[in-house]
Amino acid sequence: MHFLDGSYFPENQEKLVITVAPYGPQWEPADFPQDIPVTMEQHVQQAVDCYNAGATVLHLHVRELDGKGSKRMSQFNELLARLRVAVPDMVLQVGGSISFSPEDEGAEAKWLSDDTRHMLAELTPAPDQVTVAINTGQMNIVELGTPDDYVSTSFARQAVYDTYEEMVVPANPQWVREHVRRLQAAKIQPHFQITSKPNLLTLERMIRAGAYMGPVNITWVAVGGGFDSPDPYSLTDFMRHVPDGATLTVEAQMRSNLPLNTMAIAMGLHVRCGNEDNLWAPNGERSTSVQQVERLVRIARELGRDVADGKEAKAIYGIDKQYRSTEETLAALRYPMGQRPHRPALAERKVAA
Repeated sequence: MHFLDGSYFPENQEKLVITVAPYGPQWEPADFPQDIPVTMEQHVQQAVDCYNAGATVLHLHVRELDGKGSKRMSQFNELLARLRVAVPDMVLQVGGSISFSPEDEGAEAKWLSDDTRHMLAELTPAPDQVTVAINTGQMNIVELGTPDDYVSTSFARQAVYDTYEEMVVPANPQWVREHVRRLQAAKIQPHFQITSKPNLLTLERMIRAGAYMGPVNITWVAVGGGFDSPDPYSLTDFMRHVPDGATLTVEAQMRSNLPLNTMAIAMGLHVRCGNEDNLWAPNGERSTSVQQVERLVRIARELGRDVADGKEAKAIYGIDKQYRSTEETLAALRYPMGQRPHRPALAERKVAA
């Protein structure tokens, strides 16, 4: 991304897209009962409240009535159908893990199988987006936490802490290519969750190879061990490699969330908040997902930056837009075009010899 003179002036920036992740799949309902929905009605009301507060993208997971993360596609279908009625202008984004919460005390915290996650392309009604990780890697979401972050939560129990310390994101190259293909065939937009520069470069190579043709919406995820660090140097280095035609959302964990999002708002980027990322206000008190959205809206207004409504967010993300060729995708992203060979390829020269 390039920053020209006036890039920090709000009139030269896109309207702010606020993503909210208010379903906290890693938490137990008792961790924050005022903000962790359990019933389907509570899930829907959480979305409505966040939308009314100013969030226009909903990152969603689903719980069963026993409080555990749902792994049933039927539950996702029911929630999506209800949300299409309750918040019709909101961008509905399904978390690509489906649910990574452990089944029982001491069980593994893990993403579901490759085949199960492929089933996200068959959701009915279809979501607008499904998040897609690039490259398998560690997802140690407790490494950046402090004892104060986890006090009075289930993570204070050693067995829970240990299982999340060992969590891994499975996203091998062949699976990613096939997953993206299926999502595009179903007219569901991938939203790429990128944890570091090498994974961003892998995405660029996928695009150049023709494995993805469409708008590129990226979330920079700085939430734990194995990912980038939530600091301005890591963020700005990552930004240098993001093409001008892509959108970039910032996601950070716990009390790093608000400072990083404030930087993002000032720089013209987009933001993500909610109890999946953070439970705390700056003063050390619990902060609901709605309160987190309201805080970001206030900061944006202080900086003079307008907040996108749902229809504007869909336009900024290019929802329902796909490109016809690799060249069209590269041009829209403002990536440099690949070099054309000026002499015969090596295999051709060997044959000639």
